[in-house]
Amino acid sequence: MKNYLGRHILVEYQECDSSILNDIEKVENLMLEAAKIAKATIIEKCFHKFSPYGISGVVVISESHLTIHTWPEYNYAAVDFFTCSKSCNTKAAIEYLKEKFNCKVFQTKTFMRGKI
Repeated sequence: MKNYLGRHILVEYQECDSSILNDIEKVENLMLEAAKIAKATIIEKCFHKFSPYGISGVVVISESHLTIHTWPEYNYAAVDFFTCSKSCNTKAAIEYLKEKFNCKVFQTKTFMRGKI
């Protein structure tokens, strides 16, 4: 991350278990655990369940944030990991969510943020 303030990783989780993606308690717990696995410092959380389905949530960490929006009807979740810390293990957190969402297809795209 030399010469940048942070790294922003966008993750596309496809072909996931829709029952997990529509369970606000599970999604919240998985996102909090992903933050812990990344060795991030959790500050705050906020999650909302839409009707009839879908969840949006954010975990604010001292290193920046993790966000999610789910579309259970499409077996899809979009997750962002934004961190300004070199010590956060985002790769482990991404793999953890892949496993827990029973995800069959996923891809990531990384952006370096805040060139200095």
